[in-house]
Amino acid sequence: MKLVRYGNPGKEKPGLIDAEGKLRDISAIVPDLGPAQLGVATLNRIRKAKLANLPLVRGKPRFGSPVANVGKFIAIGLNFSDHAAESGNPIPKEPVVFMKATSCIQGPNDNIMLPKGSVKTDWEVELGIVIGTKAQYVTKKDALSYVAGFCTINDVSEREFQLERGPQWDKGKGCDTFGPIGPWLVTPDEVNVQRLAMWLDVNGKRMQTGSTKTMIFDCATLVSYLSQFMTLLPGDVITTGTPPGVGLGMKPPTYLKKGDVVTLGIEGLGEQRQLVVPFKKP
Repeated sequence: MKLVRYGNPGKEKPGLIDAEGKLRDISAIVPDLGPAQLGVATLNRIRKAKLANLPLVRGKPRFGSPVANVGKFIAIGLNFSDHAAESGNPIPKEPVVFMKATSCIQGPNDNIMLPKGSVKTDWEVELGIVIGTKAQYVTKKDALSYVAGFCTINDVSEREFQLERGPQWDKGKGCDTFGPIGPWLVTPDEVNVQRLAMWLDVNGKRMQTGSTKTMIFDCATLVSYLSQFMTLLPGDVITTGTPPGVGLGMKPPTYLKKGDVVTLGIEGLGEQRQLVVPFKKP
């Protein structure tokens, strides 16, 4: 299934993309798509619904993050060997873990806002994992049974804040608008998650081309690994690293500026489009 949340920010409704690519309202089945709705039983209830009886949604509404009320937004760094090389870092022996603030989460096509004082805002197309069942000390063999689905994420990063303002990466990762997620949450039965093409363009120019098959630590490894250090709960999101082609690795480095348009996608998981805008107080 391809599950979505659509509508104005803060007022999103749950939906589903049917086999013909049409958006259908599923709010008669579930009130939202958050932690309480991501378990196997509820997903099966949605799956068994008669789609022809579900209301079609007219027009082209905004998509929000396909997951509501995310508890933890966990990120993995340097998970592609060629990206580690372009960043000047060795291949990690264990996953590099940091956190993105949940306040940075937004819809897949919402604007990226340059933070106040930013001079090095960068892009990163990444595969997202959404947890559906509480996971604590799970084995790699069983890890994917705890996953509700997968999604496209742009791990937007301010490199000066991340790398030049102290040893912790979090400061450059959690700025407002730095977590576009979606458009869809795709259930595991629909994709071969370690064989998905990835791409990102800036102003129509291809910057990143990659595949999830070249991840250093695959999805099952990451879910198992993280569950050794923290309990993963339904609705937690893990963003799993980016292939090469980020602005930081270019010669000279190239970063986003006002008016740029970022488009990105992952095979089977949908595409995003973001306009870069200047900082503005809410």
